[in-house]
Amino acid sequence: MTQMKEIIPIACDHAGYELKLKVIEHLRQRGFDVKDCGTDSTESCDYPDYAHQVGSALNRGEYKRGIVICGSGNGVQMTVNKYPNVRCALSWTPEIAHLGRQHNDCNCVSIPARFIDEATALKVVDEFLDTEFEGGRHQRRVEKINKLLV
Repeated sequence: MTQMKEIIPIACDHAGYELKLKVIEHLRQRGFDVKDCGTDSTESCDYPDYAHQVGSALNRGEYKRGIVICGSGNGVQMTVNKYPNVRCALSWTPEIAHLGRQHNDCNCVSIPARFIDEATALKVVDEFLDTEFEGGRHQRRVEKINKLLV
């Protein structure tokens, strides 16, 4: 029986477009399939239009993990984190991505295209994909994330 490749949805704004192309190439080289949720150029656009596609799909359970990219990484991260089943870590170093997975069970990573170089971004992606959630004491903490005190 042939095992299906994991599909990673990815979205960006105009500032993240060039890096998104490199990340997609890297993902494919690693054996992943990619669902490109846009944008498709460096022309100015509104990042929520694309980030919502990843957040919504992760929230519905269509994909296990996703990647979002914008200039600072903040806007796309804020957008996808609106969904209750998404935990997105803004990661500007591989170590931050590692801890986002290991301690916070993040299922999405946000990359700040204007603040890290391509090599670092690909290392962030690798740490995100290769690190397992540690569970244990972290599980209890992750479960508290969606328990709002209002």
